[in-house]
Amino acid sequence: MTIDIWSDVMCPWCAIGYGQLTKALGELEGEIEAQVRWHAFELNPDMPPEGEGQEAHLQRKYGRPAEEGAKIRAQMRSIAEGAGVSLDYEGEGEAPSPMVWNTRDAHKLLTWALEEAGPAAQTQLKLALFRAHFNERKNVSDHEVLLDVAASTGLHREAARAALADEALEARVVAEERQAWDMNISGVPAMVVNGKFLIPGAQSPETYVDALRRVAEKETV
Repeated sequence: MTIDIWSDVMCPWCAIGYGQLTKALGELEGEIEAQVRWHAFELNPDMPPEGEGQEAHLQRKYGRPAEEGAKIRAQMRSIAEGAGVSLDYEGEGEAPSPMVWNTRDAHKLLTWALEEAGPAAQTQLKLALFRAHFNERKNVSDHEVLLDVAASTGLHREAARAALADEALEARVVAEERQAWDMNISGVPAMVVNGKFLIPGAQSPETYVDALRRVAEKETV
């Protein structure tokens, strides 16, 4: 079974959704085997290089009062904890202010990792990018940060540097985003199983288990 996930590095629900999916696949071990591939979806494609403070960004984008935003984030962190996912700063010293960054180049690296090293290596890179953004609060639009993250997962640093300069990779990122719109995917995470069954949003492990079993049944009829 193939699970294609449209996702953004900036998306906390994408990290949560993958955590829930991992729990589901653990429950389905010996019953269903799945290969996960990640695809580009930029929540903020026009984000400038200097980024934007998270709180200011959310208020500007959604018009929520700060108090409402804090309540939503607290609920989200509770769900994340249940999924085995940390969204909290885990570095040394005082936590830097959370930021929102442009993720085009991160998606280029992810696209390259899939082509160069396969789905498992791409997933390692994706999870490392989540950690860099949420837990280390690094600027994941900065090329040196991206190269450090790629190298930390075993990918070749200079090959990754070449990938960041590859215009053809950028065109493939744009094509993946267009594909998402063609499939009526307007939010992430969005998981497409075996190329045709869409599971939108971050679901519970039980929901993923049920959905994957139903897909398996349909595919074997």
